[in-house]
Amino acid sequence: MSTTIVRAPSADLTAAPLEAFVAYAHQMLDPATPEAVRRSVEPRLLALLPTVKALGMFELFELRHPALRAWLADELAENRD
Repeated sequence: MSTTIVRAPSADLTAAPLEAFVAYAHQMLDPATPEAVRRSVEPRLLALLPTVKALGMFELFELRHPALRAWLADELAENRD
């Protein structure tokens, strides 16, 4: 049985929200990421949404992964209310 080690982004990424957002999104999409890690990354990714939105990331870039795009669109819509 092989063990996959998934490293969370380092704490210094909190100073760089765009890099942190991308790193967390990659972890969420990586099929090798254990479910427990994915669940711990999800709230971190969501916490970055207001910052990356304020930085204009979604005006400059489109998320190509359909499931991630839909999930984040739902989250952004909920936060608008």
